[in-house]
Amino acid sequence: MLNRYLLIVIIAFLPLYIVTGQVTEKQRVIQVTGIINDEESNPVPGVSVISQKLRRGSISELSGIFNILSLPGDTIWLTALGYKNGSIVIPSQFDGKQFTKDITLSNDTIAIKDVVILPWKTYEEFKREVLAERPIKQEILNMYENIASIQQSINSTANYRSSPEAGFRMAMQQNADALYSRGQSPVNNLLNPFAWAKFFSGLKNGLLKNQKSSTQPSTKAKVKKKKKSVKVE
Repeated sequence: MLNRYLLIVIIAFLPLYIVTGQVTEKQRVIQVTGIINDEESNPVPGVSVISQKLRRGSISELSGIFNILSLPGDTIWLTALGYKNGSIVIPSQFDGKQFTKDITLSNDTIAIKDVVILPWKTYEEFKREVLAERPIKQEILNMYENIASIQQSINSTANYRSSPEAGFRMAMQQNADALYSRGQSPVNNLLNPFAWAKFFSGLKNGLLKNQKSSTQPSTKAKVKKKKKSVKVE
């Protein structure tokens, strides 16, 4: 009968003990701080700091200092690119509020010599590839032709020289047109009836007909030469 009463009392007070233990565990949250350096005592920024029990994380600052909440008996993992993983184990009997621990991370990279990669095995292959003739694309040929035609037109324009008389007449004509149309829009000969009349008159008089070159001898000169070549017996 007594054992039965003891069992009932234990069952009644068991939840209270569990709750009390949980509250005690929550109150024992501690702060873990420290500095993360490399093998040359340089601070390592951007290191991921993760608490295994609380499943929370933080990142180290530019100075290498980190700060994270943890629990007694917890393991703090530290990971960074180019370094081997590090860890901090907090003693389960630690009863303080702040746990300070500096850690050094080891390099996880191997330095190798410079490697030069070339598409040719030997210098002879490189020389043959560079000196080999390749067909020119049609777009390049068209570009060369356009440049040549432009250069030819520039040269022909540069070689053209008008006579002093023609230049004087053109200048005087432009001056007269400017004085005639001062204060109004320039004269448009397409709307000038006198210009059209002069044009039609020139058409009637053979303005657009092909004229013989002055270098060809006339028919009279040919007749005279024939007459001189006749011998009198």
